[in-house]
Amino acid sequence: MNTPTVTLADIRAAATRLQGQVLDTPCVESRTLGQILGAQVFLKFENLQFTASFKERGALNKLAALVESGQPIKGVIAASAGNHAQGVAHHAQRLGLRAVIVMPVLTPTVKVERTRGFGAEVVLHGETFDAARDRALQMAADEGLTFIHPFDDPLVIAGQGTIALEMLRAQPDLDTLVIAVGGGGLVSGIATAVRALKPSVQIIGVQTARFPAMVNTIKGTAHPQGTSTIAEGIAVGQPGLITREIIRALVDDLVLVEEGDIEQAIVMLLEIEKTLVEGAGAAGLAALLKDPARYAGRKVGLVLCGGNIDPLLLQAIIGRGMVRAGRLARIRVAARDTPGVLARITAVVGQAGANIEEVHHQRAFSMLSAQNVEVELVLQTRNPAHVKSVIDALQQAGFEAASY
Repeated sequence: MNTPTVTLADIRAAATRLQGQVLDTPCVESRTLGQILGAQVFLKFENLQFTASFKERGALNKLAALVESGQPIKGVIAASAGNHAQGVAHHAQRLGLRAVIVMPVLTPTVKVERTRGFGAEVVLHGETFDAARDRALQMAADEGLTFIHPFDDPLVIAGQGTIALEMLRAQPDLDTLVIAVGGGGLVSGIATAVRALKPSVQIIGVQTARFPAMVNTIKGTAHPQGTSTIAEGIAVGQPGLITREIIRALVDDLVLVEEGDIEQAIVMLLEIEKTLVEGAGAAGLAALLKDPARYAGRKVGLVLCGGNIDPLLLQAIIGRGMVRAGRLARIRVAARDTPGVLARITAVVGQAGANIEEVHHQRAFSMLSAQNVEVELVLQTRNPAHVKSVIDALQQAGFEAASY
């Protein structure tokens, strides 16, 4: 890249525009996560922004620069199913600009209504982001609106880069940054600032394995692309042209994480840090969980870049996390179908210290003899060892029992 498309001066100018308009969010050490991972871990809480995402930084910088230019503005338009939509809508409303947001028709109602709540006109079009973007570009041309790109715009990138200024000011000893990557706006802005201020810092980008477009572009790999991910904030099929060049020049490495890694990171942040993040916001921690040896002994900065997660998805993730931790277990017990047998089973389970959440009797659908019954129990337990002790107690009481 011969001429930088974004400079430290651009990022400092963005910081001036944003001052007092967005939060300088905390960047603090998580001692518990550090003890678990064998590194010093510092968290930048961008999920505390008003729209619960870093995206409003870039959106506001772009909008404020448009207003500063003195050029007449008929309005602005963006394509987004989530955080960028809310950032544009919120700050356009503050600046007195008309805002139109094109969202895919399957966008969750809560996100549509929240975007409307910021005063934006919402147009539902297409089943994918790409279809919504094409419609937004057409409307921009037809109605003379200014398109606000979610990541591939120097002013948007500069706005996101203000996060790095705050992180290095709060924690000047950071030596590693692990940053979520979708289209690349966040990591591009952060890398631009960090390379100018502290070039020794190692910068690692993280993508979900289901949407590895930037990894494929930069590394020349051919990882297949999926259709959905719990990290929808970084589910970008076509990386930016500007951002890919910045990443190629300034980012040390890109890694992939699996859905299970992200789920585990969401649950850990909720339980340990008492903070709620969406899938993209947990991607950095997911990378540390997947390969802790790589970060051992280092001072690692993570950006919790968003907290907008669907409550039903969160419920499912927490439940799956409880199962993985051995705190929710499913046990099948076979016994002679006689009066009082269920009471005896539940008594053994209770004496073993487990709490019964669900009970299912299986007679017609059981492969056991007609004289027997199969009882399925969902139990609240402490850990895998406790699950084993419950099963042992049932077996000692004369029942056939196993987890499944």
